[in-house]
Amino acid sequence: MKILILGYKGMLGHELVDVFKKDNELVLWGRNQIDISKKEEVAKKIGELKPDMVINAAAYTAVDDAESNKDLAYQVNGYAVGFLATVCKEINAILIHFSTDYVFDGKNHLGYKENHSYQPLNMYGESKALGEKLILNIEPRYYLIRTSWLFGKHGKNFVETMLRLANEGKNIKIVNDQFGSPTYAKDLAEKVKELVESHQLSGIYHITNSGVCNWYEFALKIFELVDLKPNIKPVKSEEFPTPAKRPTYSMLINAKLSPMRKWEEALKEYLK
Repeated sequence: MKILILGYKGMLGHELVDVFKKDNELVLWGRNQIDISKKEEVAKKIGELKPDMVINAAAYTAVDDAESNKDLAYQVNGYAVGFLATVCKEINAILIHFSTDYVFDGKNHLGYKENHSYQPLNMYGESKALGEKLILNIEPRYYLIRTSWLFGKHGKNFVETMLRLANEGKNIKIVNDQFGSPTYAKDLAEKVKELVESHQLSGIYHITNSGVCNWYEFALKIFELVDLKPNIKPVKSEEFPTPAKRPTYSMLINAKLSPMRKWEEALKEYLK
């Protein structure tokens, strides 16, 4: 297949390139090649390229900044996704788009299935929900993939932040009242390829590593695996007021696909 990967320089983008490069013709575009927030540019460039599949790993991911940059978040995470869905429908290409647990409010202790209704708490979540709704309204051939708590080799993430703080000898305070499923970008990319190759129906899919923890438990496991013993203290979210509210229980329930390995196993491989 001819596959266009948008946002190929990001953490997930790198892994998608690795898993799809075998047996496929990849076209890799970043912000220098296309501005996905411009409708005419998206229609012209992708319409001329005519890929079989468009994988959108581009996003505005600054959760707190989105509170004051609502328009930019909505352009990149919302309207741009609609432009991609429109051109994909016109050229009969498959659209793969990534979304987030933040489209929910996190008040459901049992977690969220793929068909749960939207209840975002912040502007980032609202912008991602808008992108999802546009795909569902336009209805190209699509895989809309929600994931959470991503970590991986290429880019900033919680694991690297914890290791840096520990090595700097800092006292570390970590919230213990927000729960989710840490997900290894490499595992996510491989599962996406499996999803495509098994010709699943268009729809929303939840893909995370198995298991649930809070941020404090996540940090403890990181330090255990690398044999570090920093001064670490669990605290409530109120001790870390942020511009954007975070969901408390944002576990994504995978009701459609075979489960992935436990997050602890994935973390151990990553840290090696």
